[in-house]
This record gives sequence, structure tokens and C-alpha cells, in this order.
Amino acid sequence: MRRGFCLLSLCVLMIVGVTSSCGNSSNRSDNDKDTRNAVSHTFPDTLKVVTLYSPEAYFMYRGQEMGYDYELVTALAVDKDLALKLDVAPSLSRAIEMLDSGLVDLIAYPVPVTAENKEKVIPCGPENITTQVLVQPKKGDAELITDVTDLVGKDVYVEADSKYEARIINLNQEIGGGINIHTVDRDTIITEDLISMVSDGTIPLTIVDSDIAKINKTYYNDLDISLPLSFEQRSAWAVAPDKSWLGDSINSWLNGDKPRGEQAQLLKRYFELSKNENGKNYFNLNGRSVSPFDDLFKKYAENYNWDWKLLASQAYVESKFDSTAVSWAGARGMMQIMPRTAKGYGQSAKSMMKNDVAVETALKLLRDLDKQLKNKVPDDAERKKFVIAAYNSGLAHVYDAIALAKKYGLNPKKWDNNVAKAILWKSNPKYYKDPVVKFGYSRGRETYDYVNRVYKFYSKAKTKA
Repeated sequence: MRRGFCLLSLCVLMIVGVTSSCGNSSNRSDNDKDTRNAVSHTFPDTLKVVTLYSPEAYFMYRGQEMGYDYELVTALAVDKDLALKLDVAPSLSRAIEMLDSGLVDLIAYPVPVTAENKEKVIPCGPENITTQVLVQPKKGDAELITDVTDLVGKDVYVEADSKYEARIINLNQEIGGGINIHTVDRDTIITEDLISMVSDGTIPLTIVDSDIAKINKTYYNDLDISLPLSFEQRSAWAVAPDKSWLGDSINSWLNGDKPRGEQAQLLKRYFELSKNENGKNYFNLNGRSVSPFDDLFKKYAENYNWDWKLLASQAYVESKFDSTAVSWAGARGMMQIMPRTAKGYGQSAKSMMKNDVAVETALKLLRDLDKQLKNKVPDDAERKKFVIAAYNSGLAHVYDAIALAKKYGLNPKKWDNNVAKAILWKSNPKYYKDPVVKFGYSRGRETYDYVNRVYKFYSKAKTKA
């Protein structure tokens, strides 16, 4: 995927065991070697990088390219004054092929450090250490499972034909049996769904990789992921064997104070900061008002032919009407506008803290999304759900969901039980790697729930004056 979209078009269209050490941090002699090799070569003017869509490495969110690995490699390019050419591979094996053929210089994605990969790539950059972990709920004073033998008699749900199923079967044999193992269809329910189901009490336990667990725990604070169930697996970025000097140069860069600080901030952003809803001003629809800002919503919504109560419902879901809210992704203000989106409409990120500016910017975005979707969803009332979904995730992901709905026999012009179902598939590799999908991974559950929450508030708001 090439960067360089028109700024406004991008805003409208695309609305890790945690890294515990750097690959170059083993000892001083290694650092000296990295420095010697690095000074004998220079970075290319353009760094050609391949990555993969995933919730950790690279994804699109509200018009912005994001991901731990993406942001870290971008920091490298900025620090070294390099142009960055980014491609997205459909699989890790294809990324390794691209590296081997010289199409790219670097894989900025966690490549497992295994005997199989040893002859193909040289690890470099951020080192990730992951294990499979037990995902269990925190239930008040109830004791957590802290030893694998405590799994005897417990029900554990895993994806069928997955590495998690293989591990729990082996673990069950190791402890002499007694674990009640349940498998679920990987085509319809994936790791993220199982984690959500543990949180809401639908299932008691599941197993996932620790990096996935850490990311999802930022959405579900009621989960414990502290019990490892497997050996550690190392992974890191990778360069080709004939470009070991480039790996040494990346290691040397990452060993600097500034890159280490940037890496720590990214780890916190993606794997620690809560991604739960913003807002401190909780509002109850008990009186006659829909919100504390009814007059403001009425004033601006009328100019854009948008239902002010629907707009107020979005503001409630976005921030609980909190103008000071800043999300983990950098969205700001009552309407949670991303900095790039604000810039596309001629505003600064800071100005999104001003309610009048934020509300009018949100309406401009909603208007543009509505225009983009009109040909695909002709019905005005039905289209509003698509528009609100696009406001949450980005128009590109909604287009992908429409394409998936059409391909798999759902109605691409209806949201409920149709495109809404397809947006959930955007978290599933089977579907986000489908040829009709152009923009890869998206946290579909978030968008699905977002539309439902907006309309739940809206149904109550319509009864008010």
C-alpha cells in the first residue's frame, strides 16, 4: 500500500507479549559490533518496508494509519530523514519472500525467531516475547486460577484447529486429564470474540497469545491474563541475511535514548492505556433535555440537514459530552475528532476541544460520509447507520463490509443483520484477507457496538422535547 493520499480524501475514506527488550540489548560487545557495522553503511534514501495488517502491527483507524510496529518504523524514518515506502503483505510467508527477492529492505512485523526462519532472515529491532496465557474474569473476592493444575474440572473454550487447541490438549495430557475442552468454529468466532465472551460471562475461560491478551485487556479491564500456559516465543523485525548491516544499524538506532523513549510511549499506548469509552460527565435522560448542549446541536445541525438528536447521541457515546476527552488514539473533544481529520477540515487538533468547532467539524464529516455512501445505500434513513459506522471506523472499512456482505449473500444496502454482521468479520483473518477487502483488519466489534449504542440513546432522545 502506498502512502500519499490527498489529506481530505484520506480523512473521509479511512474514518505483543509486550516488547520486553530490544533485539540489540544483550550486552556491550553486541552494541559495539552494531556500531562498527552501522558506520560502514548508510541507510538508503528510501526505506522499503513490508508489514501485515493486525491489531498490533498495522491498521487503519478513523482516517489514520496506526499500529505499534508502524509507528515505530515511522519514527526510525523520521529520525534518519528517510522516505518510507510501505507495503502490506497478505501473509508472513509472502513478506519473507518479498524480503528474500529484494523487493523490501525490512519486515516491520514480529517474525518468530525459529530454526525454520533462521536461514531466511536476521532478526533485528524490537524483540517481542510472548506466551499463551489463560484469560479469566476477575470476580470480586473469588480466587483466580494461578496454577495449571487448577484447570482440572474447568471449562476452557478455544478456536478449533488452532495452536490454542493443540496447547490445551497437550497441557491436559501433561497434568493427567480432567480439563473440559470446548472448541468453537473459527469461521464465525475468533480470539477477540472469545475474550469478549469471557468478559461478559458467556464463557468462563479461553487461551490466547499474551500480546493479543494485553491489547484486549485495554478494552476489558475486568480480565486477568497473568497465568502463562506455554513456553516463551521470541520474535522481532527482520532483514535479509545479506543486509545484516541494516539490522545492526536499526539496533544501534533503537539503543538511543530518544528511540527508547518513543518505544516506551508506544508500548504504553497500544498495550496499557485503557481504550474504554471517554468522558467524565455522565448524563441521564431523566429530564426534558437530550444533552447539556441541546442549543448548540440544534444550531449547527440545522445548517447541515442532520437530526440534532442523532448528533447528540453520537456525542454522548463518543465522550459523554466531555470537551476535554482525549482517546488513546489521539481523538479529541466532545465529538472525538482525530487530528488528521481536523487538519483535513482546516482545523487544529487543539481546536477540537472547543465545542462549537468540534460539532461543526463532525457535521462536515458526517455530510461528506453521507455523500460518499449515497450511491451504495439509497435509502436516507438506512444510510444514517452506515454513516455513523463510518464515523467510528472509517469509510474504507464500511466499504469493505459492504463488499463482504455482497459476496457472502447478505443485503449490502441494509445495516442490521446484514452489513452489521459483515463489519464483525473485519476482525477475522479469513475475511480481512479476502480479495474483496481492500483495507485489512478493523476492530469490527467496536463499530458494531458503537452503532447500537448511538441508536439506543437516540431512541430515548426522540421522546424528549
